[in-house]
Amino acid sequence: MDKYSYRRRERISFFKPDTMVGGDLELAEARAGSARLSQLSAPGSDALPADAFLSVPQVFLLLLQLLLTSGTLGYSLDNPLTYVRKDFVTGKPVTCDACQPGYYLRAHCTATQKSQCAPCPAGSFTAIWNYIDKCLRCSVCGLNEVVKKPCTASNDSQCACKDGYFFHPRYNMCTRHSECPSGQGVLTEGTAEKNTVCHSCPDGTFSNSSSARQNCTQHRSCSDVGLKTVLRGSSWHDSVCGSCDENIDGAEYLKEIIPGIFVHHKMSIKRMRRLVHKLLSEKGEKHSGTSQMSSPQLQAKVEEWVLSSTSSQVHKLIEMLREVGAVHNAEKLSSKLSRIDAFMTDCRAKTEGGEVMYTDIEGVV
Repeated sequence: MDKYSYRRRERISFFKPDTMVGGDLELAEARAGSARLSQLSAPGSDALPADAFLSVPQVFLLLLQLLLTSGTLGYSLDNPLTYVRKDFVTGKPVTCDACQPGYYLRAHCTATQKSQCAPCPAGSFTAIWNYIDKCLRCSVCGLNEVVKKPCTASNDSQCACKDGYFFHPRYNMCTRHSECPSGQGVLTEGTAEKNTVCHSCPDGTFSNSSSARQNCTQHRSCSDVGLKTVLRGSSWHDSVCGSCDENIDGAEYLKEIIPGIFVHHKMSIKRMRRLVHKLLSEKGEKHSGTSQMSSPQLQAKVEEWVLSSTSSQVHKLIEMLREVGAVHNAEKLSSKLSRIDAFMTDCRAKTEGGEVMYTDIEGVV
């Protein structure tokens, strides 16, 4: 049975020791336990409900009991499954046949007639040999679960975590797969049994989003498209390419990595709301409702702002970050911009002097 195919509920006992007579109680208990053990080892046993399984201590106690009773009563696991009860007419013990899986006991046997079994009605089941007077109700899948195998007369329904979730043993429920943060990629995708496994992006690769499926992506090669590497890629952003012949403000190149810095170097939602409020106000756009925006909505607003922003507005962004208290992000962008400007100045100077060789300037993470 799969770890994540589970059901937990109180069950009516499949065997009733209180109906036994004298020394027959041990035999009935042994046979009850053997029915469970034989069911566990039988083909198709993975369809059993979770509570049909015995814990490790129960198994050892049951085996000990079987050894003791089999030596004195001559019980064999190969014998037909039966139980012992007192005949209320004669007052003597009688051995009755149990009902097979998919059936329940309609009437006990007597000294003159066999047990009467009846099939389980729709929506109920019995998974092992039994003599209960009602079938068990089929389990219903819980939160974030789907039906793996439907309930039948002889098997309870089996549930599995739905796509994107795994069975978390600590919480005893299906939990969403973890997302690998920016700067990390998915080494192994999560399954219904295991969570996502992440790893840091190795040199030459990056990830600029949180994802439960995406691995690290190779940095683009600027030389392959006839351009220079204005800013080398890091674990959280791609390489930035440009031409030394272009007279472009370094802030235009910086725009490529601005959305990524808010994913990798996260700000508190309070600061993010203040920043978006300032950005929209500075551009003369409506900014009502920013105080109620979620993190994804705020990130989307930043990305929209970047697409339409000018170089001077990008320079102001760095100051705005300091104003809202996001000094770390401000310093990161300022450092990146300084490196871009230094590279472009050096690159243009060498190009004007007829030199074709250049040196990449390392980016910072």
